[in-house]
Amino acid sequence: MNAVSADPLARERAHLTSSRAALRAMREDVEALDIRDVTANWVNAEVLQGQIDDRIKALADLAHTPLFFGRLDYAHAPGAEEAEGAEGERFYIGRRHVHDAAGDPMVIDWRAPVSQPFYRASKKDPMDVTLRRRFGYTGGDLTAYEDEHLTDATEAEQVSKLLQQEIERPRVGPMRDIVATIQPEQDEIVRSGLAGSVCVQGGPGTGKTAVGLHRVAYLLYAHRERLARTGTLVIGPNRSFLHYIEQVLPALGELEVKQATVDDLVAHVEVRGTDDAAAALVKGDARMAEVLRRAVRSHVTPPTEGVVVVRGSRRWRVPSYELDDIVRELQARDMRYGAAREALPQRIAHAVLVQMERSGEAPDDRVQDAVARNAAVKAAVKAVWPPVDPAKLVHRLLSDAEFLAAHAEGVLTDEEQKTVLWAKPARTPKSTKWSAADAVLIDEAHDLVTRTHSLGHVVLDEAQDLSPMQYRAVGRRCTTGSVTVLGDLAQGTTPWATPTWAEALGHLGKEEAVVEELTAGFRVPREVIAYASRLLPAIAPGLTEVASVRESPGSLAVREVGPGGLDAAVLDACAESLRREGSIGLIAADARVPALAAALDAAGVPYLSPGEETTAEARLTLVPASLAKGLEYDYVVLDEPAAVVDGEPDERTGLRRLYVALTRAVSGLTVLHSAPLPPALA
Repeated sequence: MNAVSADPLARERAHLTSSRAALRAMREDVEALDIRDVTANWVNAEVLQGQIDDRIKALADLAHTPLFFGRLDYAHAPGAEEAEGAEGERFYIGRRHVHDAAGDPMVIDWRAPVSQPFYRASKKDPMDVTLRRRFGYTGGDLTAYEDEHLTDATEAEQVSKLLQQEIERPRVGPMRDIVATIQPEQDEIVRSGLAGSVCVQGGPGTGKTAVGLHRVAYLLYAHRERLARTGTLVIGPNRSFLHYIEQVLPALGELEVKQATVDDLVAHVEVRGTDDAAAALVKGDARMAEVLRRAVRSHVTPPTEGVVVVRGSRRWRVPSYELDDIVRELQARDMRYGAAREALPQRIAHAVLVQMERSGEAPDDRVQDAVARNAAVKAAVKAVWPPVDPAKLVHRLLSDAEFLAAHAEGVLTDEEQKTVLWAKPARTPKSTKWSAADAVLIDEAHDLVTRTHSLGHVVLDEAQDLSPMQYRAVGRRCTTGSVTVLGDLAQGTTPWATPTWAEALGHLGKEEAVVEELTAGFRVPREVIAYASRLLPAIAPGLTEVASVRESPGSLAVREVGPGGLDAAVLDACAESLRREGSIGLIAADARVPALAAALDAAGVPYLSPGEETTAEARLTLVPASLAKGLEYDYVVLDEPAAVVDGEPDERTGLRRLYVALTRAVSGLTVLHSAPLPPALA
């Protein structure tokens, strides 16, 4: 790394100053726009003003976020002929595009094609780049740089110290973008096309979440207009996780991406109840989709009499056999129940119009619409194809044994039917204490009645924990779009956790998705991930162990504590971690959290809950093991591993929960136990 070599560093600082001034000018130009003379009405004015406001936000200069983090010196101008003596070009790579008053680029967006060699160029394939320069910052000040001469055969290839420092920078506050540290294998996934779906299997610390978020940012750059119409969505496992990642995309200038949990997607009813594991397992099984399909379709009743439409002095009769033919034809088309119900009166009206034309009349579309609204037609439709309320349907399935048996025959066993039936059902859907799994069933029923709106692209994170029915709920949101699936099979901590990505992608309706595996770890120290990986043979046999690029001697400490001394030992370990820079996570079995909270309160140690932003005054977060997934801290104190395992319904799920807890540390992990460790760790 070139230390403070005055002239080059001064020139780079001058370019940073000029770039910041240019960004301010770009923002001021947008702020000065007068739209009074270019909008036809107040609606257009509101829309345009909203777009201008978003543009102003996107052009904000974040004081502690470097405007550019790299530089590329090309041997030739990109796209130009490589003629002898042709002069190359220099580009500064940053989080957004910045141009000067003449329109010439001062900083190039990291997503632009010309920026790609910053992530992929190497000594073996320089991609016409002679020099790649990385910049080091302290706060918002440029303090160092580091050069790689990619076409210089005499220069040895080395690990970038600035890159390593950026990866290891202490984590205070929400998740940061990794735009300065994207690795070649990550960049390939980030820049893959919009048309294709991608599934990323990645162990702890491989950056899969960041890859998914940066892929959204890239797709919005490359397909801005299309995704502005169709929409994008990031789905996370819980609110704490979404709060943790919510600043990544705005830091990259993307403000329009919505975030939600699966529970948010299916919130047709208020969830106030819970299921035991056995009931949740059956309710989450993909076979429930067939049970619901049958139950919805069962509402169609074959007509027993015809329809008589009176118009003026004329009576027009559609006989029952013709009405039956219409109903059968609609059923055969496998339309949504609601769409077919809306089509039925028009089909009946068309049959009447045919009779009118045969009798010499010349009816038009207005007549057909009037016939479709006729009271006799409406009554026939209601009798043959009545409306279906999804919540009422699911309520009946789970409370009426005969109704369930009629539609689950050959699909669910008698025992499984008993498992999902409520012992004491509420009298009405409104008074029912719905569970999360019930809400997913209602969402499935909604889609059977009315097609769910599809988005252009969906990112599904921590996907390994979803049930087949939850996968279907997500898949409905991207039937005409693509999906990026992120997860780690070894971190599946629900009884219904997916065994293979092929199965999960099938439930999503994205069987053609390409499965990529990230095995290089950049966050978790080698000693910590190796210790946690002892659990892999028991929790995910055959899965590739993460190979961490970070060697950090002393990053792992495992301490046995005598009876009754665990709380005190935890407080000491937290105090020890707080003497270091960065965030601290105290992770414990859910049942142990109240006792540890009381101990911290008694000791006067301030602490946060997951999702709350760390500050200089409060850097310790008390994390129930059930909420640890996806979060990371500089230092982790793990309380009583055996309690984490015992807190789950079965040993494999418990060991997977422990694997998650063991891999949240970025700089150091302290494991404290008084009970014996699981055999794989002992």
